Amino acid sequence: MLNSIVDAITRLIGNHGFPAVLGLMTLESACVPVPSEVIQLFAGYLVSIHRMSLFEAVSAGVLGNLLGSWISWSIGYWGGRPLIARYGRFVHVTPARMARAERWFEQRGEVAVLVGRCVPIVRTFISLPAGVARMPFWRFTLFTLVGCIPWVLGLTLIGVEVGSSWERWRHRLEYADYIVGAALVVGVGLYLVRARQRHAARLG
Repeated sequence: MLNSIVDAITRLIGNHGFPAVLGLMTLESACVPVPSEVIQLFAGYLVSIHRMSLFEAVSAGVLGNLLGSWISWSIGYWGGRPLIARYGRFVHVTPARMARAERWFEQRGEVAVLVGRCVPIVRTFISLPAGVARMPFWRFTLFTLVGCIPWVLGLTLIGVEVGSSWERWRHRLEYADYIVGAALVVGVGLYLVRARQRHAARLG
C-alpha cells in the first residue's frame, strides 16, 4: 500500500513539478496522510538532475505547508472539537492523535506550533488545536512559517545531495524522525523548566 502511494506521489511530481509539490504539501498539512518526506526528498532528487530549481522545490513545499496549515487552523477555529470528532476519522485524525496534538499545544502554546513542525505525527495535526484555542491567525502564520522552513529545506537538500538514493534515505528518516522528535520534546521541556525556575527566583 505504502509503495503504491510513493509511486503515485513520485509520478505526479515527476510529471507536474511545482504545482504537484504545492498540492501534495497542502494536503499533508491539511491532515491528509501524505508523507512530506517522500514529497520533498523526491523534489530534491529532481533538483539534482536539473528538472526543478532549488527555489521551486523549497518554495512549493513551504507555501503548501502554509496553505494546508491555514485549512486545518480554520477547521479548528470555526468547527471546533465537535466537527473534528465527527469527521476527523476520514482523514486519519483519530482521537488519540488529536489528544496528543492538543496536549502539545496546551503545554507549550506558541512554541508547540513552531517546534511541532519537526515532530512526527504532531506536525501534521498541531494546526487543529491552534485553531480550536483561537490562536490569532497572523501569529499562527508566523510561527508556522518559521517552523516549516527548516523541515522543508532540510528534506529538499538531503534529496539534492543523495540524488537517486533518495528512497533509501526516506526509510532512514522514518527512524531519525522519532529521534529528532524525542530530542525536541526533551529540549522544550528543559527550556520550560528553566524558565519557570528563573521566574520563581525573580519572585522569590
